[in-house]
Amino acid sequence: MSSFGGYLGMEFSKGREYHDQLLRLNTGRNALEYILRVNKYSLVYVPYYSCDALLEPIQKLGLKHVFYNINEHLDPAAEIKVKEGECLLYVNYFGIKDDTVAKLSRESRDVIIDNSQSFFSRPVANASTFYSCRKFFGVPDGAYLQTDASERITLPQDTSYDSCTHLLKYYDAGIEPGYKDFLRNEVRLTGADMKHMSFLSQAIMSSIDYSSCKQRREENFQYLHSKLAKINELNLNFSSATAALNYPLLVSNPELRGLLIKEKIFIPDFWPNVRKWMTKENYEYFLSENLVALPVDQRYNKEDMDSIIETIFKLT
Repeated sequence: MSSFGGYLGMEFSKGREYHDQLLRLNTGRNALEYILRVNKYSLVYVPYYSCDALLEPIQKLGLKHVFYNINEHLDPAAEIKVKEGECLLYVNYFGIKDDTVAKLSRESRDVIIDNSQSFFSRPVANASTFYSCRKFFGVPDGAYLQTDASERITLPQDTSYDSCTHLLKYYDAGIEPGYKDFLRNEVRLTGADMKHMSFLSQAIMSSIDYSSCKQRREENFQYLHSKLAKINELNLNFSSATAALNYPLLVSNPELRGLLIKEKIFIPDFWPNVRKWMTKENYEYFLSENLVALPVDQRYNKEDMDSIIETIFKLT
């Protein structure tokens, strides 16, 4: 029986999730595990230039994996013949590789697209896909996945009410006081059991103005590119960015990331494990050491982008 009265809870607008037709899980790596399990793969081709968290579900399931290289266009450096029982995992880098995603999905049905950096890219036919909510929005957990496999796994519901202090502190105290709480939540989710997305995260994801978020990300991205293209060593089609996670600026200066952080422009490291897996002769090592992923998200406007641009030119 429902209860009545008592204290009031938080209220969210009752809209629709952007990926409301997809399966909801608690983390991106668990979404990958789900895809691997229902498709019964035995071997996964994994790009060297990727987060080592991708190996967590592969190793958990006892699957074999083979690393592959990418080229300067962030595409597989050589053709990979995917045999029966195998799959190719490809990262939609920074949300600017939709063309490669489409090409790979035409060539093979056994492709898994990691869209954790490209939340607004829609799933494509003939490929499994997974997304991370936390990289794009303020939620304590959450991921989506798409797969053509007919099997479904019965899962318990995750809860996240006790993992939101970093989100609450963000509004009352700012981002830095909540950073330790954010890290604690990251630790909680590392190795977490595969579960459905929490009701709290689903409620938040149903209340977001996705059109506004998408537009702001795209405007910020293209504005940065209009000012920084002349120093950006990445030779890519930046016009195809789909509300990207970050603007990837590649300059031959491994000190720039640290200098920007000192200026309170916080830059994620994509990915320190690559520098352990490879040597300086590899292009992926160069990317990991020198690429600066600049923020373009919905919190910021043109004036904020101008501040970032001014700081970059001051430091380079």
